[in-house]
Amino acid sequence: MKRNRKSLLLSLLTLMMVATLFAACGNSNSGNTAEGNNAPADKPANTAPAEEPAGKKIVVGFAQIGAESGWRDAETASIKDTFGNDPAFELKFSDAQQKQENQIKAIRSFIAQKVDAIGLAPVVESGWETVLKEAKDAGIPVFLLDRGITAGNEDLYTSFIGSDFILEGENAAKWMLDEFGADAEVNIVQLEGTVGASAANDRKKGFEDAIAGNAGYKIVYSQTGDFTRAKGKEVMEAYLKKDKNIQVVYAHNDDMALGAIQAIEEAGLKPGTDIKIIGVDGVKGAFEAIAEGKMNVTVECNPLLGPQLKQAILDYQAGKELPKWIKSEEDVYFGQKAIDALPNRKY
Repeated sequence: MKRNRKSLLLSLLTLMMVATLFAACGNSNSGNTAEGNNAPADKPANTAPAEEPAGKKIVVGFAQIGAESGWRDAETASIKDTFGNDPAFELKFSDAQQKQENQIKAIRSFIAQKVDAIGLAPVVESGWETVLKEAKDAGIPVFLLDRGITAGNEDLYTSFIGSDFILEGENAAKWMLDEFGADAEVNIVQLEGTVGASAANDRKKGFEDAIAGNAGYKIVYSQTGDFTRAKGKEVMEAYLKKDKNIQVVYAHNDDMALGAIQAIEEAGLKPGTDIKIIGVDGVKGAFEAIAEGKMNVTVECNPLLGPQLKQAILDYQAGKELPKWIKSEEDVYFGQKAIDALPNRKY
């Protein structure tokens, strides 16, 4: 009997040792689990719980006009930097290559993808009613950047973020009137922006209205340069072949002004002296031309709108009431003021 008890006790001790051995093996970390070797089917009891998945990103679709100017490139960079560097957002970007039909296709694609917000820099003012109504019906807020759409469609977008283009035209005219005097005889060539664009329409209106009461100021030629440097040069070349009796070039953006400067130099005249050059946008190239004495003034139009768009989207999602027009802060630069500001220009 004693012998049987001893045998039983020995058997129990053996079983306990085997169990302890297997338990130790089961809890060991061999360093092979990253490649699946000897990995247990279940997680060990002391493994830390998995992190909760990150919150849903705010998806933003942006339909850009294209890359017709340094100003436009700066706006694109601002949008991409703002949303690309914020983990709370995902940006879907479309370059329309200055074609409205491409922007409309992009917006419909954003709607189909159920983005949370749409940003649009409209290439022209008209023709947006149908597609923006589709976005509204889908419950997607639309934010216009730097250019507006035809009046009467304010219910189709949440806010416009950008400049007062009429004021920009007025500021360009004010500099010119101060420079020459109200009673001077001044012939002006106006290089207009893209036909139908709100920036072109309003900069033209602001400028022309401001000089309307001064009989000596005459716009002798006004032609679109499509907001591009190459077209600005082309238009200026064509006019100078017919007539060099002009005192001012007023360009609806700096790129066209810089193109005009090239044409004026090639015609044997001194831009900035023989012919005063006025541009709009405030791109770095304009400040450099002012420093070189080839350009006289640039009316700032701030393209760094990414942060304002981001804040507007966050405010909208928080249920805040947004103004219909979120204005940019801008200035007019000429002479020493422009030269002093040049080192700090970001675009």
